[in-house]
Amino acid sequence: MTESLTKHERNLGAVIHASTFSKYFIPFGNFILPLVLWTANKKQYEFVDYNGKQALNFQISMLLYSIIVGLLTLPFFIGFIPQLFEGDFFGFHRLNDVNNFNIHISSDDFWFGRWLWPAGIAGVLQAGLVIVNIVYTILATLRTHEGEQFTYPFTIKFIK
Repeated sequence: MTESLTKHERNLGAVIHASTFSKYFIPFGNFILPLVLWTANKKQYEFVDYNGKQALNFQISMLLYSIIVGLLTLPFFIGFIPQLFEGDFFGFHRLNDVNNFNIHISSDDFWFGRWLWPAGIAGVLQAGLVIVNIVYTILATLRTHEGEQFTYPFTIKFIK
């Protein structure tokens, strides 16, 4: 397919994929810039049309997966809210024990674990999504610049 593609088409396809990194500088730049580039050139070049759809579908899918991971932790935080208003939350009752050198470690002292585990798991999943996004965007940019049609994994086809 490389023979039938012009250098301009390959560069434009690669720029569409690479423009998704603009989200680190412009809010929603991972949607805005590829959308502008794709809509301006989709009727002229079939290769650019394909790559624009791929890039936008992948970014929308990553946003959806990120929202789902965030929503999965919501019940744990809602269950934690009533404990905020208990008198023992910040441990003020232990201020008299400051001069006591009795060191005792118990699993009851680590009550933060009840709500930090879901937050930690969600954080690891979110970091995984960021890594997947970066790695596959770089792969798509390189392969598209070579003239190959790259298909992202884990993508829901919102734009057909």
